[in-house]
Amino acid sequence: MKRALKHPSFVIGAVLTLLLAFAAGISFVWTPHNPYDIDMARKLAPAGNGFLFGADAYGRDVASLLLVGARASIVVGIIAVSIGLVIGTALGLLASARRGWIEEAVMRIADFGMAFPAILVAIMLTAVFGPGMVNAIIAIGIYNIPIFARITRASANAIWGREFVMAARACGKGPFAITMEHVLPNILSVLIVQATIRFAIAILAEAALSYLGLGTQPPQPSWGRMLSEAQTLMFQAPMLAVYPGVAIALAVLGLNLLGDGLRDIFDPRLARKR
Repeated sequence: MKRALKHPSFVIGAVLTLLLAFAAGISFVWTPHNPYDIDMARKLAPAGNGFLFGADAYGRDVASLLLVGARASIVVGIIAVSIGLVIGTALGLLASARRGWIEEAVMRIADFGMAFPAILVAIMLTAVFGPGMVNAIIAIGIYNIPIFARITRASANAIWGREFVMAARACGKGPFAITMEHVLPNILSVLIVQATIRFAIAILAEAALSYLGLGTQPPQPSWGRMLSEAQTLMFQAPMLAVYPGVAIALAVLGLNLLGDGLRDIFDPRLARKR
């Protein structure tokens, strides 16, 4: 714990990530104004007079939209990364434990999956089922599966060659028992770091999909859609694009710094090399 508190990347990343979580959490119980109230009389109202960041083109409070929009980012990030983590880790462990044609099949499926980025998968899902947060989550989750599968398989392969695994084999333990008792616990740190980094990418992907109209749909606020709505008002109210842009940048920066700090903490050799 002391080493973590002395690591600047970890501390800054943890603070920014906690701020993101706090913004999403407090929006359930309090916002400056109702983010769903439309009042054209206060359209593009400047900051002040009860509006911390002013009002948007529909008269909605921008600060309230930012707070509630943090929910969508966190929900999409958590569920999409969990999908990739659970399924991808299982496939990677299977490929590592069962060499030969099983490993080859899993890796070829992973290669095939990586050929379809999240936005392309979202477009295909939208064409069939229509746009929405659920489809965005599925698209980002599918994209994360092959990434976790490849990382898990590479990390697990290194563990399978260690002496304690050979000793477990000599004691008669099967591949499943060795995987659960020895391999998985020794690669958890790698998976945690990767999940943190993928969380940041998922937030960015959700914002991009919402910007394109494929993600979170009205009336649910979303940082990406706030950017989309602000692009036609760049000369009238440029700050409408600045606020959600800064929110996305800080959220992604915080999670990336947190992942970087966790990587150094779990493997001090990386920190010494720097």
